[in-house]
Amino acid sequence: MEATVGDKLLVHGRVVGIHDRTAEIIEVLGDHGEPPYRVRYEDDGHECLFSPGPDSVVRHLPAGPRR
Repeated sequence: MEATVGDKLLVHGRVVGIHDRTAEIIEVLGDHGEPPYRVRYEDDGHECLFSPGPDSVVRHLPAGPRR
């Protein structure tokens, strides 16, 4: 898994009644965009270190205009 600062991380709920959560990647601590990541959850603003598992998906930032 590779990500850059600003990408979104979608974490699927693994238990009935636990909803999916979305977090913004605010720091990449691994080499070449690999985990762990420092993330900020959108629903409550909580920040933590996160090493995504198979229940997580990175949503990359859209490419900006080319110069």
